[in-house]
Amino acid sequence: MKINVRSAAEADLPALLTLYSELNPDDTPLPQASADAIWAAISRQQGRTILVADAGGTMAGTADCIVMPNLTRSGRAILFVENVVVASFFQRRGVGRRLMKSAVQLGESAGCYKVQLLAADDENVHTFYEACGFKALAEGFRRYIPQGRRR
Repeated sequence: MKINVRSAAEADLPALLTLYSELNPDDTPLPQASADAIWAAISRQQGRTILVADAGGTMAGTADCIVMPNLTRSGRAILFVENVVVASFFQRRGVGRRLMKSAVQLGESAGCYKVQLLAADDENVHTFYEACGFKALAEGFRRYIPQGRRR
């Protein structure tokens, strides 16, 4: 199976939303107008790249990457990776590995000193990231903000 990893384009939005529904199946689907507005904002964001893995015209996976400028580490940026998902049909076929390799290459080309991500509390997920060269070196913390608390 030939897998081509590339930057997402606006035409990929419907397939991305389908993939994200596999990642978070309990989420209410976004209305199309909201999805379009969010895509427009993402497209304008400097340093933001949504990678997609294309397998013969079918979107097999995605990873959302953002380069964050940084005043430490001699000014070298950090690449954050979020919303990594591989369609269930394509799991265990090298798609996730190709996405992570491309994310690391993106960080290298941007002069980043590290690629950072948070992983689900799942041993299989941790094993996958370790196989991709990532190490669990820090303890992450999260604080979720309840919906409706915008200022």
